[in-house]
Amino acid sequence: MNADFKIAEAGSGSYRSLAILRWVMVVIFVSFGMQKFTPQSAQGIAQFITNSPFISWLSVFGLRGEAYVLGITEFAIAALLVAGAFNPLLSAFGAFMGVVTFAVTFSFFFTTPGVVTWSLSTDPMAWNLTGEFLFKDIVLLAVCVVLLLASLPQAMARVR
Repeated sequence: MNADFKIAEAGSGSYRSLAILRWVMVVIFVSFGMQKFTPQSAQGIAQFITNSPFISWLSVFGLRGEAYVLGITEFAIAALLVAGAFNPLLSAFGAFMGVVTFAVTFSFFFTTPGVVTWSLSTDPMAWNLTGEFLFKDIVLLAVCVVLLLASLPQAMARVR
């Protein structure tokens, strides 16, 4: 069977390596999604949700409910990225949802009290372990942006 892929990694040359990024993001979203169904994770993310101007509304679902909503969302993004290996629109939509996810989670770096200490002294920006945990989201955000930008040409051509 000869599958005709019209996805982010369908281009020639350096685009082929985007397949690695796609499947790594699938693994990341599945593992992050699974964690949201544990009591420890629900308690761990509560401080971020409470202080976020973007997702504080999730508190209407309660401590476990807000974690479940995020977990289901992360599973949906993983599924979109998997389906996106065959459909450029789903690839672009999954990548866009990943961009939104990591933009919001990186914003926790600035909205959660005590994560970052700003100073004019010798260490102008210092963060604690929570800040270190959140800072990695810059890379995950960048990966989703790359997948989105690479998927858009094929997705737009399909829409027309």
